[in-house]
Parts: sequence; structure tokens; C-alpha cells
Amino acid sequence: MEVFEAVRTVLAIRKYIQKSIPEESIHKILEAGRLTGSARNRQPWHFILVQKRETLQELSRRTRSGPFIADAELAIAVVIEKTDFAVSDASRAIQSMILTAWSEGIASNWAGFLGQEDSQKLLGIPEHLDLLAILAFGYPTFSNFYGKKNRKALDEITHLERFGNPYIK
Repeated sequence: MEVFEAVRTVLAIRKYIQKSIPEESIHKILEAGRLTGSARNRQPWHFILVQKRETLQELSRRTRSGPFIADAELAIAVVIEKTDFAVSDASRAIQSMILTAWSEGIASNWAGFLGQEDSQKLLGIPEHLDLLAILAFGYPTFSNFYGKKNRKALDEITHLERFGNPYIK
């Protein structure tokens, strides 16, 4: 899938069928995160691959915005160093993983945002690091998952040279 097509069509999916994700796809998703650029090339992240059903279910119970994690085939916990730019750098890595998965036909969704001490303990994450997010991955429950997005028009959010100057295509 072309990059723009992935950006144009990616959706946050919360319902997954029980179907294994090939190891080569998992590796590709993780590599996409690893290869993402970061400020000063610090790469302030660690990725924890979670595939055990019991752990996925426990993460879903401990993550306020993530009950769907229980039905995912796998999750990737994104752990960050407590440094400047870590949140933005890891967010870039998250988007790379989400888009790579989508290009493989694998849906995903982001759950949580910092403040996940219970899940952090479950995953054995040291206190000097933070659990930023948990990404759930799986094949969507419906086959035609390329939906239309409800987004503001480009001319509503884009300005030319200065705020308030309309960008007109």
C-alpha cells in the first residue's frame, strides 16, 4: 500500500477476529517503530511485545481506554525514557507502527496515555521509565475496513504564510 493511501484510509479499530498475525508482519511493525526518526537520534523508546491471551486480558482490565486489548492478537507497549522529546518521538514511532500494520491489512488502536502504573507493574517496566501507550493489533471484524473519514476541510485548517491567510488550492 502506498504511504498516502495508508494515511488516507487508516482507522482506529477496536474489534478484531481471532486470526494469527504472521511473524514477518509483527517484525515489520516493530522495525517501523525502531526505524522512526527521533530528536538527536536518541531513540528514547522500548517496545514490549505482548501475545499471551492472559496478559492481553489483564492489560485490557488495567487500561481505562483499552477494553478492546483483550480481543487483540497482540499488543505493543510503548515505553519511554523520562527525557525531553520522548513523548513526541515515541508518538512518531507509534504512528509508523500503526501505518505499517494497516498496509499489511492489520488494524490497530492506541490505548492509554501515561499514568498507567498498574500496567507498568504488570509488564515489569522499571520506575525510571514511563509506559506511554499500549497498541492493540489484529485483523478487523469486517473485510471492507476502508471507511470515509470525517475530517475538517483543508481550507479550514491550513493557512498561507501567516495565520488567517487562507490557503486555496
